[in-house]
Amino acid sequence: MTEQLIRQQQSDSGLKETVVTVNRVAKVVKGGKRFSLNALVVVGDRAGKVGCGVGKAKEVQTAIKKGSAHAFKHMIPVQLKGSTIPHEVIGISGAGKVLLKPSAPGTGVIACEAVRAVLEAVGIRDILTKSIRSSNSFNVVYATIEALKELRSREEIAKIRGKEVAEI
Repeated sequence: MTEQLIRQQQSDSGLKETVVTVNRVAKVVKGGKRFSLNALVVVGDRAGKVGCGVGKAKEVQTAIKKGSAHAFKHMIPVQLKGSTIPHEVIGISGAGKVLLKPSAPGTGVIACEAVRAVLEAVGIRDILTKSIRSSNSFNVVYATIEALKELRSREEIAKIRGKEVAEI
């Protein structure tokens, strides 16, 4: 019942859903191997909210549905500055490390497939990125999400420091 409700909310809100990767995994049991699939899905509204999730199931479509539902439940707001980000930031998750740098309008999204999926779901159109350590899609996506969580606007930083925006 809750999965149907989440699906309806997703379709009503016009979210962009991207399947980053689908992996086949095997569990070795007494009678042989049991195969299942996991899908890494990124969901975003292209206006500053994004989430990612992993779904595991025996079939591809079911795994994607589960991953999408998890991503929808765990969406985070992202601080944007026009079509780019306010400042340079590094995100780390596991062995994944991703550098995000703001760029001038018209640059486009310069990124690998996993990072591009997250940034396009958020709505960022101009950015430079570099995946530094791991090339594993899961670690790269999670590192990108961590980097986006660390973004702050000038107003937020001024408030934290107890100063005026002009003083920063």
